[in-house]
Amino acid sequence: MLYTILRNGFHNPITLITGIFASLFVVFCTMPVHECAHAFMANRLGDSTARLSGRMSLNPMRHIDPMGAVMLVLIGFGYAKPVPVNPRNFKNPKAGMALTALAGPGANLLMAVVFIFLQNLVGMLPASNVLASAVYTFLLYAAIINLQLAVFNLIPIPPLDGSRLLQLLIPSKYYYKFLRYERYIVLVVFLLLFLGVLSGPISEAVLWLYEKLDFIIGFPFR
Repeated sequence: MLYTILRNGFHNPITLITGIFASLFVVFCTMPVHECAHAFMANRLGDSTARLSGRMSLNPMRHIDPMGAVMLVLIGFGYAKPVPVNPRNFKNPKAGMALTALAGPGANLLMAVVFIFLQNLVGMLPASNVLASAVYTFLLYAAIINLQLAVFNLIPIPPLDGSRLLQLLIPSKYYYKFLRYERYIVLVVFLLLFLGVLSGPISEAVLWLYEKLDFIIGFPFR
């Protein structure tokens, strides 16, 4: 996020400050919701591993990964500590893992909807109101970052949440062979993000999703 703002240039320091605060808000307030959603879903489906590990919590210190948090502030994409899940505790391991994985991006999407709704409420205030303008920008960034996290995590490559969906589509033996290269895949993914190769298509998808949600949610305010 910070890198994007600086790269595109800004005419008002409030934009930069608001973007930083929005990123920090996501790190300390909304990323824990993402991880807690994983733990909650796993617990509901029969696996209490995350709950017993203290991960079914909104306490950010239980979820924050320092490097992942820094990356989110800098480029709008980041990660937290993986929630421990034992698929053997699910009645249907493949379906259980898929639903648990989807709970995180689903939580981000729900939070984005809330932020867009609040953004439309604040947008009804006079544009000359400096505080209202700052809050509007904050809500915009918070919504965008949550959508970025949702879209990014749905990419079907390990260790992202979308990779869990592959278990439903390909044989287990091929899936686990794929996981052997997880560390190398992660490095390549974040390299492509920094170079802008991957962030471009993701940003396009996020913008499209934001516009559709804003059109639907903001319709009553027009």
